[in-house]
Amino acid sequence: MVELANGRVSDADAVDRVMQAAFDPRYGEAWTRAQCVGILTMPGVWLTLAKAEGEVVGFALVRAIIDEAELLLIAVDPAHRRRGVAGALMRSLLAECRGRGVKRIHLEVRANNAALALYTGAGFTKAGERRDYYRAKSGEAFDAHTYARDL
Repeated sequence: MVELANGRVSDADAVDRVMQAAFDPRYGEAWTRAQCVGILTMPGVWLTLAKAEGEVVGFALVRAIIDEAELLLIAVDPAHRRRGVAGALMRSLLAECRGRGVKRIHLEVRANNAALALYTGAGFTKAGERRDYYRAKSGEAFDAHTYARDL
């Protein structure tokens, strides 16, 4: 069973651990600990932690400005995938957005990312595309797709 909790800057080490495990290093998509700490201090940003037996196993990082929001990061430790953690985080962040008066939420994702199933399953639809936006460590380019959902 997963427990959701509000995260803080002091949770940066746990977030970094999950992120490093969850994001494939060949794509270079994981944020640094400093990037996470920096954005957590900004207005309108919140972090939701998913815990299993007291251990952080996933998180979602969201930024809201006026009536729009952006899902900046969502990650689940690979050892805890396919257990409903990502779905619980998604339901929580959508509810929090509604509670904050958000009318539309956006996200950006690498075109071949397996998380697309989570996003489309949560009602997000493709809004745009950025050709060759992401660069793998090998130099290979990948398109970025933008998705949005009205609340």
